[in-house]
Amino acid sequence: MTIQEIEQQIIDEFANFDEWLDKYSYLIELGRDCPVIDEKDKTESNLIKGCQSRVWLSCQQRDGRLYFTADSDAVITKGIITLLIRTFDGQTPKDILDADLSFIDVIGLKEHLSPTRSNGLTSMLKQMKMYALAYSMKNTNQ
Repeated sequence: MTIQEIEQQIIDEFANFDEWLDKYSYLIELGRDCPVIDEKDKTESNLIKGCQSRVWLSCQQRDGRLYFTADSDAVITKGIITLLIRTFDGQTPKDILDADLSFIDVIGLKEHLSPTRSNGLTSMLKQMKMYALAYSMKNTNQ
């Protein structure tokens, strides 16, 4: 699936809920499906800076595509990173870098998060795009 197709799938899923409390519950539920980071990768270097809670993110490249694992000590945050992983997992660095991620605004995620969680979302996105940029540059230099 393309990033745009995944985004549309997420938009459709969130459209099933009228209230934001239901959407929060859904985010928590999504967090249970988070591709959990290996305990050995819960290092300071994998800790995302700028998040209110602790969020670890790891990225591996296989066959020109990026694969992410993560964990967080907060259930909502774990749901948010799971949404982002779902969107980017198995995509190419170029597709990740080119993604506009309009689904975040369409589902109202940023506007319904506290300012600190919203900053955390931005930090998570930035880190994932930085991984994509690093792997993109690495592939160019090979």
